[in-house]
Amino acid sequence: MQSKRRRSLKREARAIFRAGLNAVHAGEAVYRYMKVEKDKDNDFLILGKQKISLNETGRILVLGAGKASSQMARAVERRLGNRIDGGAVVTQYSYGERCRSIEILEASHPVPDSSGLEASRKIEKLAAGARKEDMVIFLLSGGGSALMPAPAPGISLEDKQSVTNSLLLAGAPIEALNCVRKHLSELKGGNLARTVFPARMIVLLVSDVIGDPLDVIGSGPASGDSTTFSQAKAYLQRYGVFRDMPEAIKKRIEAGCRRDIPDTPVPGDKIFSRVSHHVVANNKIAIKAAYEKAKSMGYSVKVQSDSLSGEAKDAGKSIAEDAKGILDNSRKKNSPQCLLYGGETTVRVLGNGVGGRCQELALSFAIEIGGHENICLLAAGTDGKDGPTDAAGAIVDGKTAKTAQNQRLDPYAHLRDNNSHDFLRRRRACVYTGSSGTNVMDLVILLVNCC
Repeated sequence: MQSKRRRSLKREARAIFRAGLNAVHAGEAVYRYMKVEKDKDNDFLILGKQKISLNETGRILVLGAGKASSQMARAVERRLGNRIDGGAVVTQYSYGERCRSIEILEASHPVPDSSGLEASRKIEKLAAGARKEDMVIFLLSGGGSALMPAPAPGISLEDKQSVTNSLLLAGAPIEALNCVRKHLSELKGGNLARTVFPARMIVLLVSDVIGDPLDVIGSGPASGDSTTFSQAKAYLQRYGVFRDMPEAIKKRIEAGCRRDIPDTPVPGDKIFSRVSHHVVANNKIAIKAAYEKAKSMGYSVKVQSDSLSGEAKDAGKSIAEDAKGILDNSRKKNSPQCLLYGGETTVRVLGNGVGGRCQELALSFAIEIGGHENICLLAAGTDGKDGPTDAAGAIVDGKTAKTAQNQRLDPYAHLRDNNSHDFLRRRRACVYTGSSGTNVMDLVILLVNCC
């Protein structure tokens, strides 16, 4: 067993995170999941337990939305080649990778823009042109909801931008954002499936939501929706933004609550009879790979939570308590400890700084552990982008906050001002991955060398 002085917790935390990230690369996940097999004179597409005759299929169209959609599209092309008859996917700016027969479009995230609106119209037109004998493969990953905005009649793109910004600043979770978006959209909440019907629809998903609920990932464009206009209004009121919403949004929400306009299609509607969903990558797969990597490095490993949520700074405090608890019981330990957390926290922005949920969690943790040695925490988003910064997250230890006075930095003031990025950047504690090719929420890795 390595001694405390020889073990590099930061280096090992990065290696554990990279193992988790590699396991959920969207393109590789799609390629592993999708297979083509020949049986006598017939070719079959194999998707898990689903087997589809390609000889009896008309055109194959590939559509999609999300941060990982272009990587997923490239993987589909690797498998199906010239069997693909065209398509279009929309991803975040700078995330696109060129495909041969699938058009790659780019737009803004998390606040939708006009490029996303144009992409939505192109995707909707292709979907509407599908015939009964055709197959539409839809590639959905985190960010798909914002990247494919299709405002309902009477709602402008600016209106949708306003509601998204307001909910984000209020710290609303993804479930609240998606519920509201569905009821302001032409494609979300099952409406894309309505557009494709009666063609066959295959949905391949990279999940960025705890528990992989199909109706929540990307606002469920091909899933029955169990939420209602009343719930959308309740979310807007809960986060204190309903009163200040544009009049067009309030008018539509109120009309829906009165049932003057139809709600989103419910599960069991006939439009979903030819739709199948396949989750090819999620946070649990990333955690499993991180677990195996940490174990191979000599750590005693425990998945402390696969449903991390809530306010980021509160989560940082809670994880710091976990670390202190390990140290308090260090006499009972005969190996270094690794705790893993997966999920996604939120930040309620009250200050004027710049940061992200992972960086805020890490800064809060660093403050709470004080100068404790032999403790390291890495918190990062698997998509490579934490909030409006170019960092994926941060890696901190007992020195990060304790010795900050040497640079005349006040960690408490930075945390109060939601300015974690400035503090961590100047402390050289940010983690950078660039575009990762996936998005399965966040990984938090706690290492304690207590032996």
